[in-house]
Amino acid sequence: MSCLPALDKFLQNYHQSYLSTLGELPRYYPQGEPSLCIQGEFLQDPDAAITWKPIKRDEKGSFANLEHALELSLWPDINVFYGQYFAAPLLFDSKWGTGELLQAWNEADFDCLQQNIIGHLMMKKQLKQPPTWFIGLLDDGDHMLTVNNADGSVWIEIPGELPSQQLSSSLAEFIESLSPRIAPPVKHEELSMPALEHPGIFASFKRMWFNLRGKR
Repeated sequence: MSCLPALDKFLQNYHQSYLSTLGELPRYYPQGEPSLCIQGEFLQDPDAAITWKPIKRDEKGSFANLEHALELSLWPDINVFYGQYFAAPLLFDSKWGTGELLQAWNEADFDCLQQNIIGHLMMKKQLKQPPTWFIGLLDDGDHMLTVNNADGSVWIEIPGELPSQQLSSSLAEFIESLSPRIAPPVKHEELSMPALEHPGIFASFKRMWFNLRGKR
């Protein structure tokens, strides 16, 4: 079963929750990165928080090029989860704690996402571990949320280790279990690493990528 209906519903509930609670759309620090998601004036000021809403892409994002490069078939939900929308990271509450789901902020962000999923999959291969791909993280330490590429189940994973706890049997089931979290925007400090230039993905993953690169 595709995760798209669950993702559509979560995004709808996400923005309705902000409107009902705060009377405005969620805010985000794009740090100078443009996006079709931005509502109102686009400010180049990196200290400006903007309001945003998800925008369905006219041309859906695809991971076919990544599959070809790695000679690996990816669980189909990866195209649905990352390729349908441009959006900011989605904050959530869950029985496992608070966290966020990643989305691509713009096309450049999507390209960087693909590069880093390649890096993650190559790391898994080097460690002789089954392939997984990330969808977000929990706020508790360095716990990634990953999808088992063999069966589409969702797990908690620490970089460099095998997945440790299964959370759901599918990405759709996992998304359906989440509740939108109302919170003020947080400006992430950028890392001095070329791969971390796009805030939609990598500001959220700075701890994780430090670990992956041996920079604790």
